[in-house]
Amino acid sequence: MNGKVMIGLETHIQLNSASKMFCACRNPATLAFDSDEPEPNSLTCPTCMGMPGSKPLANARVVELALKVALALDCKVAGETYFSRKTYFYPDMSKNFQITQYEAPIATNGSVLVSGRRIAITRVQMEEDPAKLVHTGGVGKGHVLVDYNRAGIPLLEIVTEPDFEGPAQAREYLQKLEAIFEYLGVYSPATKAVMKTDANISVGGGARVDVKNITGSRDIEKALNHEIVRQKGVVAEGKAVMRETRMWNPDSGTTESLRGKETEEDYGYIFEPDLARIEVTQKQLADARKALPELPDEKKARFMKSYGLNGEIAESIVTELELANLFEQVAKKTSPKVAGSWIAGYLKKTLNWNNMTFAESGLKTEWVMSLLRMFESGRLTNRNAEMVMRLMVERGLPPEQIARKEGLEKGDVDIEVIARKIISENRKAADDYRRGDGKAIHFLVGQCMREARGKADANEIKKALLKLIK
Repeated sequence: MNGKVMIGLETHIQLNSASKMFCACRNPATLAFDSDEPEPNSLTCPTCMGMPGSKPLANARVVELALKVALALDCKVAGETYFSRKTYFYPDMSKNFQITQYEAPIATNGSVLVSGRRIAITRVQMEEDPAKLVHTGGVGKGHVLVDYNRAGIPLLEIVTEPDFEGPAQAREYLQKLEAIFEYLGVYSPATKAVMKTDANISVGGGARVDVKNITGSRDIEKALNHEIVRQKGVVAEGKAVMRETRMWNPDSGTTESLRGKETEEDYGYIFEPDLARIEVTQKQLADARKALPELPDEKKARFMKSYGLNGEIAESIVTELELANLFEQVAKKTSPKVAGSWIAGYLKKTLNWNNMTFAESGLKTEWVMSLLRMFESGRLTNRNAEMVMRLMVERGLPPEQIARKEGLEKGDVDIEVIARKIISENRKAADDYRRGDGKAIHFLVGQCMREARGKADANEIKKALLKLIK
């Protein structure tokens, strides 16, 4: 067994069209993330519930969104596309088939650049979401209820080639994909819309295993890492890895066997007779291409050229559209490099710690501008400015108010007096520095900063200490 890992991904994104894929029912994926869940089976009609005699009608808005995604992923768009019936028998699809695209997807042969490596996109296809199964008492316990509010939510499925070299690269790909969708306006993390990914993975040329039910970019890395270890463990025991479908359980951090792997032939695809073929004209393509916004890679290149940001900082900022917009506004009033390093550094770190995006934080652009102006003018030290940033996110208050209330602005602090006191209280550290221990000075600076409550600049403190330590 050579240990080589092969990974491919199939990502499903719930689109933000006002209505569902094949009926006029409201699309619940457009509801605000923090809004109450609608009553089960309240956003339904005979079509999305699969009633006999009901007829689907393709949502033109979904086709427009699919074209935008296809062009953004540098795909070849089909001149003509149509829908098929994917036959399977399960309670989440009452008509016993899912309307999807297999033989003629709307787009093929695209790519996404991830850390300098091209990840090939095999296909982009439109389809409908099935209903939601509710397991009372947990999976395998109690009984199962079906909520058809989700049935018919428009989905785009993006399928890659097995081009990923490892779980971390798969995570980066999903993060980039989410950013592209947000820039295009086809998906918003502020709504109930969900991105889910199925991963197929094989180790050392063994059988391919499909892992389903992976939500988000963090879990994709965890799920793939676990599955790699599991498959290597199976081989180490002298057994063969079975080709099967497994489910990711985020609570236990493990994959669990669901069923033997089906082949595409098992689904018995047939042309959907109730839906007309869709022709994509050259005018539609031209209009869609003209309407494309500046995408993350383009914005990153412009930020590096126009504002002098390094690649790492620019990449960090453009991953979230609202952060990119914030940077451009703040950079007009402050140093672009200071704005870039603070937004990509302290602000993103604080947002990640609180598990929220900039849009969800409630922070105002003017507050960030004011904070950076206070830092640049010397009213706040680096340490205290970072503290104000954290409190701004936690309390939802402007920086001036926080700095005043917490006494964080620079005051009349006698740095030399503080430095003398700290040296006298920490003679061993001072002697260590004299003997050549460079780390000792950082300890002394930290003690001085604590004594000054952050109201003195670290560099000024260091100069005072070096002057006194002879």
